[in-house]
Amino acid sequence: MKSDLYLSSARARPLSYTAKPSQISDRAALQGRTFRALFVMGIVSLGLGICSLRIAQLQLVQGKEHRAAAEDNRVRLVPVPAARGNILDRNDKPIAISRLSRSVYLWPRQQSRREWRVTATQLSSLLDLSTDEILEQLEKAGFSANVPVRIRRDLDRDTFIALSERTAEFPGLEIRGDSSRYYPHQNFAAHLLGYIGEATEDDLKENPNYPMGMLVGKMGVERSARVLLDGQWGNRLIEVNAKGEEIQELGTQEAEAGTSLNLTLNLDLQKTAQQALGDRRGAAVVLDAKTGAVLAMASAPTFDPNIFTRRVVAEEWERLQGVNKPFLNRALQGYPPGSTFKIVTSVAGMESGQFFPDSVLGTSSYITVGGTQFHEHSGGYGVIGFLDALAYSSNTFFYQVGMAAGPEEIAKWGKILGIGTTDLELLGLDGSLPGSLPTPEEKEELYGEPWYTGDTVSMSIGQGLVLVTPLELAVMVSTVANGGMRVKPHLLAQQTNTAETEPEPTGIAPGTLDVIRAGLQAVVESGTGRSLNDGSIPLTAGKTGTVEVPGQEDNSVYVAYGPASDPEIAIAVVVEEGGYGSKVAAPIAHELFKTYFGVASESPLESSDLPE
Repeated sequence: MKSDLYLSSARARPLSYTAKPSQISDRAALQGRTFRALFVMGIVSLGLGICSLRIAQLQLVQGKEHRAAAEDNRVRLVPVPAARGNILDRNDKPIAISRLSRSVYLWPRQQSRREWRVTATQLSSLLDLSTDEILEQLEKAGFSANVPVRIRRDLDRDTFIALSERTAEFPGLEIRGDSSRYYPHQNFAAHLLGYIGEATEDDLKENPNYPMGMLVGKMGVERSARVLLDGQWGNRLIEVNAKGEEIQELGTQEAEAGTSLNLTLNLDLQKTAQQALGDRRGAAVVLDAKTGAVLAMASAPTFDPNIFTRRVVAEEWERLQGVNKPFLNRALQGYPPGSTFKIVTSVAGMESGQFFPDSVLGTSSYITVGGTQFHEHSGGYGVIGFLDALAYSSNTFFYQVGMAAGPEEIAKWGKILGIGTTDLELLGLDGSLPGSLPTPEEKEELYGEPWYTGDTVSMSIGQGLVLVTPLELAVMVSTVANGGMRVKPHLLAQQTNTAETEPEPTGIAPGTLDVIRAGLQAVVESGTGRSLNDGSIPLTAGKTGTVEVPGQEDNSVYVAYGPASDPEIAIAVVVEEGGYGSKVAAPIAHELFKTYFGVASESPLESSDLPE
């Protein structure tokens, strides 16, 4: 009984079990492996999911875009520069031509920004460019751009050879044949021709058809006639390999060269003008007295436009911005004309009705106006008329004529003769500052001062507020020479004898012109310009001028036309701080006449000993 109770009690108590340590360790390891496996599977699944999503995005969503990008990397559209049209003188002599050169281009997408920095550092010494300059060009285009960027033009032979040997080291670098500009006569006619440069962002916006890197005119005829000169660039479609090397050409659009232009310039006259001016500051203009065609227009100092066909170094740019301002076209800047303006005063005196061609006036060593003495050159000339007054450049004669005619009449006829009214649009040149002939009312408006009689006295001999450009002086003397027709200066040969350049009648009476022409001829025959009457050239006519400029030496001025019997050309010369017109400006005109008439210049011209 007791035994049965014991058994029953034993069955009722739960049995206890204690696992061995080794068994516990195995179970934990199994659980860890399971967790790691699940974790790895999760990571792999997530990675595969991301990859799948990315593949779907690249192929399905962005597939078209990436196929185009891949095609861009395989196929390139390479611009083919068009040769600029040549610029020739009136006799077909070249003064600006295109020639083959070599340029360095970089393809931005061929390297990363970081890689380009390394490459730019390596190219820097080879191309004589700073690393920053190279990177700046790439930055402008954008490192993802699929168009070439020109970083150096007009490679010299040594640089070309050195770079050609190492092109494989620089992915994305290409040396390509280009069309470059060349000015065979260096600085001759630089202010007329202008220069070329790479198109700016503004140029590209204004002309969407311009490819990046296109060379365009920046000044002068190169700029004003760019529509004709530029031509039409072409394209080459090429296939390249992974290194950017050309495999084959897929298609070509030929470039169309620009149109060649003939200017009205006579290259021989232009050279003579430039050489005669030399290093002196000034200008010389030669016009066809009947048509207004510009035969020569020289300004000194000048510059060589060839420097802009390559990289301009800092020293060169500083020189161009120097105190002598070689960029300034002095032929289009206003100067006090001095006694050459007595031509205008003569016209005003007679056309106003105050005087007649045969009128005479008494001259003296000075006149007094408002308590101020206004002097003659050297005593008086007695009682003289317009012919002798011009021949001997009598100040006191023209003081009286000017006061009688009045400033309004002088300004009126000066403008009719082209001062301040010459149409400069036809020339298409930059930086012009037209002459001015302010009236009493205009003086009040401009300077806030009243007009005095002394202003009229100064005005009558081309001093005071009067300013005239050398070009306008040439127009003025042309008008007198050709019988009263005001010419319109122009540079393109195709404009000559067209409606837009047809000279305008001034309405000046024949008798007025006759006596002025007789006076200007007398200047050369026996007056202040008689050094030109040496028998070496046909007889010409002219007028000297010596201009007082406060704070510096006198300017030297001379205007002329020739031959006197049947005028063909008109000349105006201004030399800053040159002194007497007869001693500096007149000899330059003499050299120009010799060139025009085909006379060899054997020795320096002896100038007149007369003061003007």
